[in-house]
Amino acid sequence: MPRALWVLARCAGRRRPPREPARILVAHNLLLGDTLMLTPLLAKLAARFPGASLVMTVSPAIASLYAGQPYGVGVVPYDPRDSAGHFSVFRDSGYDLAVVPGDNRYSWLAAAAGSRWIVAFGGDRPAYKSWPVDELRPYPAKPQAWGDMMAGLVDGTAPAQYRVSDWPDPPSRPFPAPKGRYGVLHVGASTVLKQWEPGKWRALAAALGKRGLGVVWSGGRGEDRVVREIDPEGRHPSYAGQLDLAQMWRLLKGASLLVCPDTGIAHMGRIVGVPTVTLFGPGSAVLCGAGEFWRSSPYRSVTVEDFSCRDQRILFKRDIPWVRRCGRGAGECDRPLCMEAIALEQVLVQCDGLLGNMS
Repeated sequence: MPRALWVLARCAGRRRPPREPARILVAHNLLLGDTLMLTPLLAKLAARFPGASLVMTVSPAIASLYAGQPYGVGVVPYDPRDSAGHFSVFRDSGYDLAVVPGDNRYSWLAAAAGSRWIVAFGGDRPAYKSWPVDELRPYPAKPQAWGDMMAGLVDGTAPAQYRVSDWPDPPSRPFPAPKGRYGVLHVGASTVLKQWEPGKWRALAAALGKRGLGVVWSGGRGEDRVVREIDPEGRHPSYAGQLDLAQMWRLLKGASLLVCPDTGIAHMGRIVGVPTVTLFGPGSAVLCGAGEFWRSSPYRSVTVEDFSCRDQRILFKRDIPWVRRCGRGAGECDRPLCMEAIALEQVLVQCDGLLGNMS
């Protein structure tokens, strides 16, 4: 029998949600930022079912961040392009409950792993991605942060607000960390349309220096060229492309400030607890902001509200009336006007608010 038919056969007749699941799977293949924004869901599952074994699939590159098992979650490194990743999920199969955030195609993974009740959001396209799902829930009708929305996949009261002590620091390989009091300016992003202008980064670094704060540059693999464009004379140390995620965690842990575009590192900043200023151009400061779960975190967003071309309502192929974001690529937009509209003064005001104005 083809695997797809075998999965559907296993799904047949599953009509009762478990009252007290002993084993729970969170099945997805999300990028860093979206994965970290699932933390409210993990917190709610841990509080709602304290005796359950909680397992989540994560990209292999992200797995190290969960070494301390925050909220008791154990992770399975999973890459859908690697057959070994599927074997890792199937090796210890048999789950009472599976939650599928984001793309519903992973409901098939949950079903093949022996999940007896699968919950996901409705409206995904094409429809066959949701065939194994037992319970399709609607997206909320009012604006929420995505992390809070994900927690809504589970019944019960909202999870307690995040505390830094909830997430043990992952072990990391040593690297030469900065000395003294410093801020991290993470200049890279998943798309050039989220990058801020080099001149503004230089001016921000100079302004923070006058406030008595050392500055280090940061970026992902291959983004050392972005740093060179900003700081061709190498006035400030750069860690761009040099650190894995666990080392990046350690760099942020020692920092007094993080400034970055709307990217995965911004969400890591909230987890670590470093005072964070996030620049939102194409993205939504509501959707990807602190929400209720991180409401007490030292976090500020900077954006230009109601920017004219931040007008798309699609999120994971669902049309959500209140969403306002832009997912256009470089081929559709040749200049990030939404990022250019963010003024240096706006960012400095938020930095000063978090630093207590060190000048």
